[in-house]
Amino acid sequence: MGITRRDFIRVGGLGLLGLTIIPGRIPTALQDIVSPGTNQQVRTSRSDSKASRWRFVVDIRKCIGCGRCVKACKLENDVPLQPEYNRTWVERYVVNDSGEVFVDSPNAGIDGFSADYLNTKYQNLKARKSFFVPKLCNQCQRTPCIQVCPVGATYHTKEGIVLVDRKACIGCRYCIQACPYGARFLDPRLKVADKCTWCYHRITRGLLPACVEACPVGARVFGDITDPESTVSSMTREEPTAVLKPDLGTEPSVDYIGLDKVIR
Repeated sequence: MGITRRDFIRVGGLGLLGLTIIPGRIPTALQDIVSPGTNQQVRTSRSDSKASRWRFVVDIRKCIGCGRCVKACKLENDVPLQPEYNRTWVERYVVNDSGEVFVDSPNAGIDGFSADYLNTKYQNLKARKSFFVPKLCNQCQRTPCIQVCPVGATYHTKEGIVLVDRKACIGCRYCIQACPYGARFLDPRLKVADKCTWCYHRITRGLLPACVEACPVGARVFGDITDPESTVSSMTREEPTAVLKPDLGTEPSVDYIGLDKVIR
């Protein structure tokens, strides 16, 4: 059986990390960080005649900034190990009594965060509050990235997921500049645009995105918003939600619960 150039790069890169590759299974190192108690599942009972509309819900009231989601994403999607390349990341927001906002995301949050009082820039803040906000591609329905791509390499799937055709991408970076959420980067190995796909290769097989499986507190939830019995449907019905940068009109597909107004 032949092996593609991408498969060679993926297997070779993971081999350097000492990971065990077993077809159809998560790499050994990813298994170590996946929460065994995860009770979410992707419902696959929908008729083939009606495509699913995937939705992502992030509950920042639950996020503990552990960084497991970032690590799981890097392993699952062969993301470059350097901290500046990420399909998902976690930011910490600290707000003082005057309403000033301070943000940090050391190594994209992959190693977690030190306590506020250990960070010198936070030590003199009074009456502060802090919280963690996971970030990822918002899978916009009105996408600036698709509009600016000169070769049609960025496109929508039938489920509304935005993907990049690596064979067509010319690495011009237009989409990277156009994304208002900072969710894209140029892969230094392939010289093409890369971004979060919500683990499209997994969700189309009835699996959850790697970051959702890895979250130990259920802060990330994924499912079909057109299915009234899905977890994301019930959550968006029962809890007030908000999206990032709503004034831009991009119609993001990521809903946040507990989102503070200071970061909208």
